[in-house]
Amino acid sequence: MKFLVTGGAGFIGTNFLQYMVREYPGDDFVCLDALTYSGIYQNISNLNSFNNFKFIKGDIRDKDFVDKIFNEENFDIVINFAAETHVDNSIKNPNIFAETNILGTINLLNASKKYGIERFHQISTDEVYGDLPLDRKDLLFKEDNRIITSSPYSASKAGADMQVLAYYRTYGLPVTVSRCSNNYGPYQFPEKLIPLVISKALNNEKIPVYGTGCNVRDWIHVHDHNVGVDLIVRKGVAGNVYNIGSHNEKTNLEIVRTILKHLNKSDNLIEFVSDRPGHDRRYAIDSSKIEKQLGFNASYNFEDGIKETIDWYVNNSEWLDNIKTLKYKN
Repeated sequence: MKFLVTGGAGFIGTNFLQYMVREYPGDDFVCLDALTYSGIYQNISNLNSFNNFKFIKGDIRDKDFVDKIFNEENFDIVINFAAETHVDNSIKNPNIFAETNILGTINLLNASKKYGIERFHQISTDEVYGDLPLDRKDLLFKEDNRIITSSPYSASKAGADMQVLAYYRTYGLPVTVSRCSNNYGPYQFPEKLIPLVISKALNNEKIPVYGTGCNVRDWIHVHDHNVGVDLIVRKGVAGNVYNIGSHNEKTNLEIVRTILKHLNKSDNLIEFVSDRPGHDRRYAIDSSKIEKQLGFNASYNFEDGIKETIDWYVNNSEWLDNIKTLKYKN
């Protein structure tokens, strides 16, 4: 099979390609990425030595370009990781999120319909469900929950999901959607919590924590997420949504203190700052559907996964430095 992986130079897409290109030497993988600020070509440049990998620079917002590569490459599977993802940025500039996350997805859907794609898979987020109360640990996000978005980012992802599912119902396009909890692991752009805390702690800089740090997130290692995506693409039922999680709820403050402890840094680096507008309180995934129907089982426990992740950033400090100094853009 021939895969188109959009957004493959970003955090989750990079890890997906690093895994899949090696795991399936009989399949071909084309990475399409616009290399915006968080898309880093160096993340995947080592894959050029594999015969089953190809990189194309391009923007999913350009419908003519999207149609052209579909026509030339004859894809079987499309996996759409491409997205603007940072909530703070969506608050400052909602337009780019609508353009990339919704209109870009529609361009991919139209091309998939035109060229007879066997499966279109949309990478979504648990943030489309809104949030849960902190004092109701019994409540979890299920696939049939109402969509209640809190930020321009989550609203744009929900809009894309609805378009994907509409193309299944209206046109019969074979689609699936996965909604995942917070990812952690190597290659994550240091605007996100875990790499940001590691980077600042290594330099003994103050670490900003929104509000009181009590907001809860459900954390999954990026490798486990990508194994789940692979299962859905190969075995999932068209028209279905699948939640992917690993049952690791942690407060933001717990995450920060875990990192500081592992790096032998003082909690005095923590600096509480004004809370983010519309900040969701708690995310928690019910992943029983993918576990029971497709046999998914997360392999990482959080304690081992976070230590491995911290060590990766420590051992790849040059990668972090290249982002800080903007050298990676060259």
